[in-house]
Amino acid sequence: MLLLAASCGKGDENAATHEEELPKITVDVARQLDVPQMKEYTANVDAENINNIAPSTPNRIKTIRVEVGDRVRAGQELVSLDRSNIDQLRINLDQIEREYKRAAQLLEIGSGTQQAVDQLKAQLDAARSQYDNLLENTVLRSPISGVVTARNYDPGDMTGSMPVLTVGQLSPVVKVLISISENDMALISNGMPVTVSLDAFPGENFDGTVQRIYPTIDTATRTFIAEVRIANPKERLKPGMFARVSIDLGHKQNVVVPDRAVVKQTGSGNKYVYTYSNGKVAYKKVQLGQRLGDSYELLDGIADGDTVVISGQSRLADGVQAIVLHPENAN
Repeated sequence: MLLLAASCGKGDENAATHEEELPKITVDVARQLDVPQMKEYTANVDAENINNIAPSTPNRIKTIRVEVGDRVRAGQELVSLDRSNIDQLRINLDQIEREYKRAAQLLEIGSGTQQAVDQLKAQLDAARSQYDNLLENTVLRSPISGVVTARNYDPGDMTGSMPVLTVGQLSPVVKVLISISENDMALISNGMPVTVSLDAFPGENFDGTVQRIYPTIDTATRTFIAEVRIANPKERLKPGMFARVSIDLGHKQNVVVPDRAVVKQTGSGNKYVYTYSNGKVAYKKVQLGQRLGDSYELLDGIADGDTVVISGQSRLADGVQAIVLHPENAN
């Protein structure tokens, strides 16, 4: 009997020691809630339309009539180029036109041929087309009303691969192109209202509208482009400004857990949550949604009602046993 008592006492001692060695954790319960789906996207402001002003063929710049920041109107002359080539073409055009008229007169009095007239008419048409094209590219005009946003040459330079000037249309609207996850494609539609904030105007919001949805998905990022337009009658918003676009996508039933339950895997961007059941923990990868104060919305990985670990994760591994402390004993 004494031996049995000694044996039982030692077993209890071993069990107590084992229990003391187990990780101590505190837990909470994952809850499915109606979560507002307010999404924020970042991008830069773009002009509504951008025109690069350049000749169709290289030429020497004679005069540039505007500077960066100048407002221009549609049809306004902006750049004049060297005319020496066009003057030569004009002389050639006049010569062919005289020969054509002479051949036509000779045909009328029976001293010429229709073939000669037709050949000269074809030469005249080609010369006139060449002249008109070069004339159009000797004086460069703005096709839109807007603001000069870039100038790449000075008078006397030869034009090259860059445009001489860039004109951006900043009113009545500007646009922002945002990249949206393909998971939200069914929730985005043309005409949706959005709210836009800019670092340049802290504390101020601007109203915008989804104007266009691009029909293709970027296979590398799994996103699509939505074009947002923002009223800009006073041209306060400038191309290149950093913008945050907020869109209300309604509500969705998703699981929410305390932010302390989320563990980041070292060396990667993966996020995990430990769940607790029947004395053991399980390591589950999760996809985070929005941060909601001191909690996180989870898009997958955890079910409603799961018991999740909120402290003591440093000693845990998938499948190990753990002891749950009551909140008052957590410290």
